[in-house]
Amino acid sequence: MTPCDSLAEDPLECRQRTGGAAPAAASDARDRLCAMLAGVPLFSGLTDEEIVRFARGVREHTVSKGEMLFNRGDPCHGIYLLLDGQIKLAFTSPAGNEKVLEIVRPGQTFGEAVMFTDRPYFVMAQALSDARLLHIAKAVVVEEILKEPQFALKIIGNLSQRLHHVIADVETYSLRCGRDRIIGYLLGEDSMNGGPTQCGRAVIRLPSNKGTIASRLNLTQEHFSRVLHELIDGGLIEVQGRTIHILDIEKLRERLN
Repeated sequence: MTPCDSLAEDPLECRQRTGGAAPAAASDARDRLCAMLAGVPLFSGLTDEEIVRFARGVREHTVSKGEMLFNRGDPCHGIYLLLDGQIKLAFTSPAGNEKVLEIVRPGQTFGEAVMFTDRPYFVMAQALSDARLLHIAKAVVVEEILKEPQFALKIIGNLSQRLHHVIADVETYSLRCGRDRIIGYLLGEDSMNGGPTQCGRAVIRLPSNKGTIASRLNLTQEHFSRVLHELIDGGLIEVQGRTIHILDIEKLRERLN
């Protein structure tokens, strides 16, 4: 480890600490980190000076597919922002059964609520693919909330949106059958990918394996596969591995009525 290997360390501070010229690599790394932060919706509207303040408390992490980012009960020292890849947030029972709560996608953050309550993580986070993340230290987040009300509102907005998703999940699990959950999920994936293509058709690439998605929908993998076969037999979809072809968006949507 070199004296100035911190991704976000201020080059002037590094020069003062080491008694020499700050390496150009340290400045380049900080500039790269600031550019990444500036491109994230959570930080949009912040000035360059505010972005630099954040960068001093941010570290970049890379994880490989299947690697654990943290376990239930680990302390939380900040929030994570996913840059690339996918992260699974889940519970695991003593018997080894797993319940997927969320599949985090690029641009999304997680860990805010736990950080503000000073409690340990109540879920585990595991990489569904190779992934890059930024970890933003709690001290930096709190400092910026106190200085910048607009940023505080964005954090509150993120937490409110997360709560809305939890309520929507409870409603779906309580009031909709397994088939409707799966159809709703497929239509939601289509919407996230820009909506239907030509002639009401669409192509969806499932973000993870069917078992993980089934758990996210509070279904068994067998139930999930059975519904997919019913939709195939009904001429509504075609399945090729993790790629699903929706043959007619409107007809699929009608099955929800």
